[in-house]
Amino acid sequence: RVDGFVTSMLGHSRALGFLPVIPYFGWESYCMIGNHAVPVIVDAYLKGFRGFDVDAAFTAVTNSLTVSHRDLDGRPKIKEDWDLYDRYGYYPFDRIDGESVSRTLECSYDDWCAARMCEALGDPQGAAFFNRRASNWTNVIDRSVGMARGRRADGGWRTPFDPFATGHDHRKANDFTEGNSFQYTWHVLQDPPGLFNRLGGTEKSLEKLDRLFKETQVVAEDAPPDISGLIGQYVHGNEPSHHVAYLYPYLGRPDRTAEVVREVCDTFYKTTPGGLCGNDDCGQMSAWYVFAAMGFYPVNPCGGDFVIGAPQLPEVIIRLSNGHRFRVLARNLSRENKYVKSVTLNGKPLAGFMLKYADIMAGGELVFEMSSRKNP
Repeated sequence: RVDGFVTSMLGHSRALGFLPVIPYFGWESYCMIGNHAVPVIVDAYLKGFRGFDVDAAFTAVTNSLTVSHRDLDGRPKIKEDWDLYDRYGYYPFDRIDGESVSRTLECSYDDWCAARMCEALGDPQGAAFFNRRASNWTNVIDRSVGMARGRRADGGWRTPFDPFATGHDHRKANDFTEGNSFQYTWHVLQDPPGLFNRLGGTEKSLEKLDRLFKETQVVAEDAPPDISGLIGQYVHGNEPSHHVAYLYPYLGRPDRTAEVVREVCDTFYKTTPGGLCGNDDCGQMSAWYVFAAMGFYPVNPCGGDFVIGAPQLPEVIIRLSNGHRFRVLARNLSRENKYVKSVTLNGKPLAGFMLKYADIMAGGELVFEMSSRKNP
């Protein structure tokens, strides 16, 4: 279905001049931030899908991230102001009305994806431009507090700093979209190691990540209802937190991923009415569960790398469109045996903690040996 998805997005771009942000009832609502049709299209191209107009896709990707579209009265048709973003390298909260940090972080991820497409299609100038932009996330991570934080045009930080303060309205003074600093600090999908370095290294990053799950479950009175399904300040009911449990392997603690994934699956997925703890936007709540059950997850959803987690089912078989079959086994899986002792791919130890898309498509067998003992 991927070629059809991309072709539909390109049709939207032809009609409105930019890729869809969040359309409702066949028209653009302009509700959300960034342009996340970009990673979908780039991911499709990098994975070898060619059932769409590649030249049109490249033009739509680059134009959607550089051309400011306005209506007949001169008002922005999408939230992003590329001139402002390029001038400062982030969205200053005193130059826009709201969601400054979330918009910076999510736009910089889209830029990273666009850079990958430029590289793949032989556009070094475009790749350099988007790679430079892709590092804009560094401009809203305050080293002094080790968290994402609103920033003024003169470079100063928003004070006082309240990491619990939430936001979701580009017309109000806030820095985040359906979240707060606890959740959005981890929204650097394209460069987790770079984020950990900026947070002070492995030990400090581990402390901060653990704190996220142990923090008081405080939700601001004006918080949007999307903030639901809390473990500390981890919010499973909404997309910005969904990759966070899978950051632990980057820090050498896959056992923590196993613990969090088991807790989330047991707590927030019920076979009853209202069995999901949040809004299943585009099927994301359900998709998270499918990946968690199989034992791997796309922290960076563009490019084909999956972080090894901890499976929740004893056997999964993926029947692939190319006729191959990929089988996942979790040997000795039980309520007690939630930790991963070892992983083999086609009989050989899996190197590192990443599974490749190409390995899945080639077919074969991924085997997890489960244990009751932590094996960091």
